[in-house]
Amino acid sequence: MLLRTKITHGGCLRSQTTVRHESRPYANFEKSAFPFTEKTGGGTMGLVPNLIKRIPSVPSPPPLDDPTREKHKASSRLAFFKRRIRLKGNSKISVPLGAVLLFPCIVIILILVLVIRHDSSTGGMLMPAGAPPTIRKISEKHDKVFVPGCLEPQVNGPRANAVLVVLARNQELEGVIQSIKSLERHFNRWFHYPYVFLNDGDFDANFRDTIMNYTSAPVEFGKIDPSMWGYPDWVNVDVAREGIRKQGDKVIMYGGMESYHHMCRFYSGFFYKHELLQKYEWYWRIEPEIKYFCDITYDPFVHMERANKTYGFTIAVKELKETVPNIFRYASAYMRNNNLKSQGLWEMFAEPIEEEEKSKTLPVDDPKYKPPLPDEILKTQAGHQGLQDIDPEAMEGEKYNMCHFWSNFEIARLSWFRSKEYNDFFNVMDRSGGFWMERVSTAVEISHERTLLTEQQWGDAPIHSLAAGALLAPRDIHYFRDIGYRHTTIQHCPANAPGNRQLPRPPYLETTTTDEKKRKEEDDYWEQWDSVKENGVGCRCRCDTDIVDVEGKQGSCLAEWVGVAGGWASA
Repeated sequence: MLLRTKITHGGCLRSQTTVRHESRPYANFEKSAFPFTEKTGGGTMGLVPNLIKRIPSVPSPPPLDDPTREKHKASSRLAFFKRRIRLKGNSKISVPLGAVLLFPCIVIILILVLVIRHDSSTGGMLMPAGAPPTIRKISEKHDKVFVPGCLEPQVNGPRANAVLVVLARNQELEGVIQSIKSLERHFNRWFHYPYVFLNDGDFDANFRDTIMNYTSAPVEFGKIDPSMWGYPDWVNVDVAREGIRKQGDKVIMYGGMESYHHMCRFYSGFFYKHELLQKYEWYWRIEPEIKYFCDITYDPFVHMERANKTYGFTIAVKELKETVPNIFRYASAYMRNNNLKSQGLWEMFAEPIEEEEKSKTLPVDDPKYKPPLPDEILKTQAGHQGLQDIDPEAMEGEKYNMCHFWSNFEIARLSWFRSKEYNDFFNVMDRSGGFWMERVSTAVEISHERTLLTEQQWGDAPIHSLAAGALLAPRDIHYFRDIGYRHTTIQHCPANAPGNRQLPRPPYLETTTTDEKKRKEEDDYWEQWDSVKENGVGCRCRCDTDIVDVEGKQGSCLAEWVGVAGGWASA
C-alpha cells in the first residue's frame, strides 16, 4: 500500500510518495525507532505521521558570511538609541535617545576646543607640570621670531656696534671655555663679534692666553673699579654683612655669598658704565658654564636694531619669593612718584587687582563703587590706625607674581641702561638697601613710621625686568624663542622648524681639541639634530633630554609673556 503524507520541513510544504525522506534529518530515526510503520493496519499507519509532526523542526543555520545576520545584529544594537523620547509628557515632538545622549558630549568638546584655541588662553590647564611643552604659535601683534629655521650666514654682511660680555674670575676658566666653545660653534664662527671679559680682580696670564686660543674674534680684558663693586659709602657694612650671614644661615640660594650680592648690584646698575663698554651700543651677556643647542645663522643684533627692539630674552621664570621681599613695592612706588603709566608690559609682572581693591579707587558715581565702612565700625576692627600687617609683595592692590626675564641671557640696547629713566629707577632701588638689607619706611611711606626689617638678596634679573615693565612696552621686547639655551638646570630648547628651513650644516672642527678622533666626534654629535615639528622655529637644534624644557615646567612665565604680547595665535 502506498502512503501519501504531507510533511512540513524547514518552513516549506512538501509532497512525498514514500516514507523515505532523504532531506529530513529524522528519516533514519523514524525507521529504527518505529519499524512497524511499514506494516499494514489503519491504527498503526497514522501513528508515525502524528509523532513526526510533534517533533520540533530545526531550521538550517544560515551561512557564516550571511550579511542579513550582521545587519540584524547591528540594527538590534542601535535599536536602543533609536527609541524616541517626547520632550514633554503630552508633546507631539520627540527626538531619538541617541541625540539626547550625544548632545552634552558635543558641548564639552566644543568648550575644550575654544579653550585651547582662544588667544587669551594660557593652556596651563592642559599642560601638566613636567610635561613637554605644547608647541603653540604666539601672536605676532607685538613681536615675532626673526628667522624661523636656518639661513645662509652673511659672513660679510653688515654688523651692529655690539659686544659679547663675560663677567668671570680666573678660577672659572673651565666654565668660561665651555661657554665660549658653544657660542663659537653655534654663532660667532660666522659673525666674529668682539668679547669683553670683566673681573673684580686681575686676570692672570693663563686665563688670557687660554681664552685667545678659543676664538678668532677680538678680545679685551678689563678690571672693575671698586666704586662699582662692593659696598657704597652710605651703607653700614657691618649691618649689611650681618644680613648676608643670616641669608646663608637660612640656606637661601647664594644668599651667604658676599661676592654674589656685589655681582647682582654691578649687573643692575654699573656694568654699562665700564670704560670698555662705552664704545658699544648693544651687548650680549655670556655666563660661565652655559650651553647653546641651536645654530644661530642670523645676526640678532642687526635684527633687534631693524625691529626697533630694546631688550631680548629667551627664558622667563618666577623668582624665589624669599629673595625679593618688598622689591615690587619700591618699583611700584617709583612709577607712582614719577606719574608713570603702564605701557602694557607691567602687567606681565603684576597679579591682577582684586575687585575689592579696584572699588576703592573708583569714582563715587560708578556702579561698582563700594563706600568705606563707617568710622565707628573701623575703630572696632583689628588693625585700626594703620597698624595692619604689611604685605611685602603688595602695592595699591597689586602684587608681584615673581616673574622676571632670566638675565644671565639677555641681548639689550646699552643706551637704555644708560638712560636717565633707568638710572633713576636703579638709584631708588639701590638706596633702599635691598641688595643687602632694607628698612621699608626710609623710601616708601606705607606704614606710618612703622619699620619693617627684612634680609634681602635682590638679583639683577628682577631689577632689569621691573625696570622694563615700568619704562618699556611689549613692542620693545623680543622673545628669542628660536635660541636654545641652558644654564645650570634650566633650559629652553625649541623644536626645529619644518619644511625646507633646515639647511646642511657646515662642519666645525674645533682646533683646541688636539685629539683628531675626539674633534671629529664632537662635530658629528651636532650633525644629528632633532626632528622637525609643526610650529617649530629652531635651526639644527639638538636638545638635552635629561631635563624638561622650561616652557613645560611649573614656574615658567611664558603664559605671562603671551598675555601681554597679544595672546596665542588662533591659527
